[in-house]
Amino acid sequence: MKINYPDGRTFNNKPSQSPLSETSAKKKMIFGDRGMTLEEEINESNKYYRSHDIAVIYKKPTPIQIVKVDYPKRSKAVIREAYFRHASTTDYNGVYNGYYVDFEAKETKNKNIFPLKNFHQHQIDHLKMCQKQGGICFVIIKYVELKRYFVTPADEIFLHWDAQKNDGPKSIQLKDIVNSSIEVKSDYNPTLPYINAVQQLIESGKEKK
Repeated sequence: MKINYPDGRTFNNKPSQSPLSETSAKKKMIFGDRGMTLEEEINESNKYYRSHDIAVIYKKPTPIQIVKVDYPKRSKAVIREAYFRHASTTDYNGVYNGYYVDFEAKETKNKNIFPLKNFHQHQIDHLKMCQKQGGICFVIIKYVELKRYFVTPADEIFLHWDAQKNDGPKSIQLKDIVNSSIEVKSDYNPTLPYINAVQQLIESGKEKK
């Protein structure tokens, strides 16, 4: 199926490598981040949180406009071409312990910096609006090569984003992420226990008030 972005670029949804066997895939999913993308880790964790009545958080679907459909059989339609209707906001949202939660998930292979180009202005604007309404907003950052995960408060991202717009650095140093974020360790169940960090953000917010 061909899917195009609003600017005309083609979305490539083909796997970058051959699929694993069912047995080896299960083995990779058992131990934290081994062989899993950040999105997969968060999705697995969200399943755990929902099944244990801890939080109800889902990945946001991206609306698409279907422009070409084939009907090889009367009972079966195949989408051949589609376009993303508009740019997405953030990756995840939901409810935890009575609080609205909204966050973005980002990966980087850089070891010392986190490039701000990973964000778009509409994502920053969305997080600012949600936070203004009392939402708990943050970014989960995965340093792939370091195998480290951080829950970074949205305010920290805003600070660096606004600075780079005024000719400041175009990236955030790892030491700044470490100093301003809550580090999360990959685990078994859930795969990425980020809700513990969310609770800390809530408590720190209460202390400020």
